[in-house]
Amino acid sequence: MSTLSFEELNLTPKVKRAIDEMGFDTATSIQSKAIPVIRTGVDVIGRSQTGTGKTVAFAIPAIERVDTHESKVTLQVLILCPTRELAQQACQEFERLTKFKRGINVVDVYGGAPMERQISRLKRANVVVGTPGRIMDHMRRKTIKLDNLKMVILDEADEMLSMGFKEDIETILKDTPEDRQTVLFSATMPPSIMSLTREFQSKPTVVEVNKSKVTLDNIAQLCVDVPMGSKKDALNLLLRYYNPSLSMIFCNTKQMVDEITEHLNQNGFDVDGLHGDMKQSQRTKVMNSFKSGKTSILVATDVAARGIDVNNIEYVFNYDIPQNNEYYVHRIGRTGRAGKTGTAITICSGRRQVSVLQNIARSVKSKIGIIDIPNVDDILKKSAELQAEIIESSLSAKVADKYTDMVQELVDKGNDAQRIAEVALQLLFGKEDKKLVEVKSERKAKSYSSSDFGGGYQKICISIGRNHRVAPNHIVGAIAERTNLSGKDIGKIEIFDDVSFVGIPSKVADKVVEDMAGCKICGRPTKTTLVEEKNRQRKDSFRKPKDKSKSNYNPRKGKSGNRGYYHK
Repeated sequence: MSTLSFEELNLTPKVKRAIDEMGFDTATSIQSKAIPVIRTGVDVIGRSQTGTGKTVAFAIPAIERVDTHESKVTLQVLILCPTRELAQQACQEFERLTKFKRGINVVDVYGGAPMERQISRLKRANVVVGTPGRIMDHMRRKTIKLDNLKMVILDEADEMLSMGFKEDIETILKDTPEDRQTVLFSATMPPSIMSLTREFQSKPTVVEVNKSKVTLDNIAQLCVDVPMGSKKDALNLLLRYYNPSLSMIFCNTKQMVDEITEHLNQNGFDVDGLHGDMKQSQRTKVMNSFKSGKTSILVATDVAARGIDVNNIEYVFNYDIPQNNEYYVHRIGRTGRAGKTGTAITICSGRRQVSVLQNIARSVKSKIGIIDIPNVDDILKKSAELQAEIIESSLSAKVADKYTDMVQELVDKGNDAQRIAEVALQLLFGKEDKKLVEVKSERKAKSYSSSDFGGGYQKICISIGRNHRVAPNHIVGAIAERTNLSGKDIGKIEIFDDVSFVGIPSKVADKVVEDMAGCKICGRPTKTTLVEEKNRQRKDSFRKPKDKSKSNYNPRKGKSGNRGYYHK
């Protein structure tokens, strides 16, 4: 099945208007296949990789399923996501799609946000997007009721299970009506997913996209780490050094698009900006100029760049770190098309942004190399070589008589021809040299890949334990919601009566402690501290407790043992 246009999908007028404003024209493969099937009301399994546009694939049928004429507002659609970032992203997508449609109230709920505000907003919600742990919290408080639920969507189901949310998901689904529609999206189909579908779905229809369409193999992925405040100068240097004939620069906000466009124009580049505040006539003019090659650099936000179909983009620059993995894939996928190769360079500032990029690399199973910022001398040398080629290729061309007469007149006055040529070249090319500002790389060139957490694990202590009926999946879920770690990154968990110890990659342990401040687990406020271990030599995990007695503690069955113990 080929992809369809959104016109062919027969969207309701108000949703179609929203899609047009978002810049979408043609649906992706997963959208073309999934939207018609989900609309029929059957249970669906969607096999889809990151970056295929699956959020819109399930959001449009979900919006159509909501009855906005009910006299009393009730929760009708529930979307479960593994992390707060994905919950926020999905909620934002729903809000964009319902911009012109009244009566649909979407609320996102996740750990780390004020509970009182969420409770207040939930009273008016008929669509809820949330993480399993926080949904369970609201169920216990009876601030979420699932009695009238029509549709449940599990987004990134395999990731949720790997993070330890299996029991929470099962508890949530068991509390929903039997006649609800269950839609599950997952990149992989491990046995745990198949078990979940057998128990909670009825004869599901499988919708799968061609994995070969989502590939980054033709794209060299690189990044630079520069001091805070030097990103604009770094971008200037990168553009001067690589000198792409056609490139895109991505920013997270409209304001930054305007700032970067103005900065680059002032530095002699041919640049246009593209964002949602622009009128359609302006957008069309900018896109036509870029597609025709009249404008060589396009600066855009993620939403504004949707629908751009240009095959000869050489470089993509991430000026701002993408807000999520899906945006990263969408961005860099603008290059390396139609069998060509391309390059994507992300500009980072500081340890935090490099850490975020590491997580992205892990998620998309890529290797992102760190390179040094080109220095001014290298750029000047490369620029001089290019300028010399331009002059040499023009030597055989006819020169206007006035320039020939001018040179002869200067020679007749006793000036040296060599000196005349040097001054002429400086007048022609010298202005560009003054616009270059040296920027030093913060880190030496190396590569970050999905396993780049060198330095082993560091133990943290969380003030909750067996006496509070906590289980490993509660701890994994809380850490995953509060940080950029996934379940795969978290090491051994040891649960004692009143505290629990968790293995965290050493390089990010301090940041995890900071992010976990004020975190509630199982409804209980907790305190997280770093455990300083002397003479710690092991790098893979932590030693098993000397007490080797097996724990039979099960927080759901109420049994207990000497201690809870968990290792992935």
